[in-house]
Amino acid sequence: MTDQYQTEFLNFKNELSSFIFRLLTNKQDTEDVIQDTYIKTFERLDTFRGISSFKTWVFSIALNTAKNHLSKQKRWKENAQDLGADSHSKSAELSAKMKIVFEQTPERNYEIKEHINYCFNCINKTLLLKQQVCLLLKEVYHFKVSEIIEITKFTEGVVKHALADARNNMMRIFNSRCSFINKKGICHQCTTLKGVLNPDQHAHIEAQQIKLVKEGNTGNQDYLLNLRLELVRGIDPLHSKNSILNTYMLENLESWET
Repeated sequence: MTDQYQTEFLNFKNELSSFIFRLLTNKQDTEDVIQDTYIKTFERLDTFRGISSFKTWVFSIALNTAKNHLSKQKRWKENAQDLGADSHSKSAELSAKMKIVFEQTPERNYEIKEHINYCFNCINKTLLLKQQVCLLLKEVYHFKVSEIIEITKFTEGVVKHALADARNNMMRIFNSRCSFINKKGICHQCTTLKGVLNPDQHAHIEAQQIKLVKEGNTGNQDYLLNLRLELVRGIDPLHSKNSILNTYMLENLESWET
């Protein structure tokens, strides 16, 4: 039976790591939490009654294990990305370091899809923690409300309100910031970064191939958030082409914004 659960754990380990990384935005902390979660899971396996799925039970252990790290973090400012970009524009040292990190990426391409995913993570970090957790579990990792209740130990009312508030806040922030959704949006990093890091890539042409960008002027913010979520669900932030660069940016953004 233990072998069966070990196999099952390994089958969703990448998904679990992705979830924890989106919350902690630190690769080493994520690895520590996943390792601790694995140990706790199999130390406590005799307490698993099968009332929920094994995956739900493990996600609950992982979230609880991550709380020590999360308690030390502050909510990010809504303009955190701007402050980070401003820090780089004023510091030749930071700009040079970012380029060095970019040179370590296997294909040395900066894909706009992955930056949109990075941007989603940054905006999600501006929400209350309960909103972050519930939004990710429901909209990115496909857990049912009943399963989210098991994982978080929140009441049904708290989960449903957190989901509604998270969606409303995400739509509000994206509508005011994202230049792909709102032509007056102030965030132009998607194309600016590509121009700095790899000027040979045709950023605007690539952007027009993304459904979110092509349909950005629809005005239906709920629909646009769903398009963004669809894109985010297809990207593993720890194993994608640009994970080295995006991990570097996520790990350091909190310090750059201060």
